[in-house]
Amino acid sequence: MDLSIVIPVYNEEDNIVPLLSELGMELDRLGRSYEIIFVDDGSRDRSFEILKKAASSNEKIRVIRFKQNRGQTAAFDAGFKAALGDIVITMDADLQNDPKDIPRLLEKMGEFDVVCGWRHKRRDPWIKIVSSKIANFVRNKLSQEDIIDTGCSLKAYRRECLERLKLFKGMHRFLPTLMKMDGYKVTEVTVSHRPRRFGKTKYNIRNRIVRSFIDLLAVRWMKGRHLDYEIEEVIR
Repeated sequence: MDLSIVIPVYNEEDNIVPLLSELGMELDRLGRSYEIIFVDDGSRDRSFEILKKAASSNEKIRVIRFKQNRGQTAAFDAGFKAALGDIVITMDADLQNDPKDIPRLLEKMGEFDVVCGWRHKRRDPWIKIVSSKIANFVRNKLSQEDIIDTGCSLKAYRRECLERLKLFKGMHRFLPTLMKMDGYKVTEVTVSHRPRRFGKTKYNIRNRIVRSFIDLLAVRWMKGRHLDYEIEEVIR
């Protein structure tokens, strides 16, 4: 299997069908073997029923359903564990990530282990853009990171990068930093960003800044205590 596309879903009933149409066309155009893994994070609308119907008619679609809403990090973690592809691509289900940007990520996979999308021109309400910029600035300052847009879900990973990954709540925001800590090469490429057409955003000031700041302190501690050594010689 060449590619696994992992997509968390929470109350996105109006977005699933158009997303599958766009995504299927783009992936078929690439000419690589692929699977699409949807992780239904305890949706309360018709999202799971729509996904179940889609999977019944397309063998490339797999669906994982949580009993309760557990958050985006948990959804990614479940998708990572289920993925069979050599390259794992993550994206949102809200149609704001454009499937046409996937080839841009794949172009860099020959040089890097992780390629992150950078939403150069955001199509969000101003309060979301401002809060995101503040969060990214604080996150990068305290974690000594240089990734411009850590909040973009559109990313590509070599599967081996994820095999030993241990995630905790909120850690999806810091995946590039965690990858670097394990010695993997990480880069960014500019990607498009589209306005949300259907549904509502799941983020607000409280969970974007307050919670992520608490998580940031944990990552800062982990980075400061991370074991970093090279063995020069072993004598038996």
